[in-house]
Amino acid sequence: MFPEYRDLITQLKTNDRHFLQLFDRHNALDQQIKNIESHIEHATHEEVEVMKKEKLLLKDQMYAILKKSQVVAT
Repeated sequence: MFPEYRDLITQLKTNDRHFLQLFDRHNALDQQIKNIESHIEHATHEEVEVMKKEKLLLKDQMYAILKKSQVVAT
């Protein structure tokens, strides 16, 4: 996710607690969705759709922070 921001992500994970929480929640959802799709965990189609929407919202929020931080850093 966002390979062009790898260094900034590392920095934000260390210095921005909110970004870290978003990042960790996104990764947890991603893993849970993979587990469901691999039949390791069970969930309804509707539950998976809710998780995917939340994951996308988190990604959008992280991207906004990355763009804002990039502008501040330049």
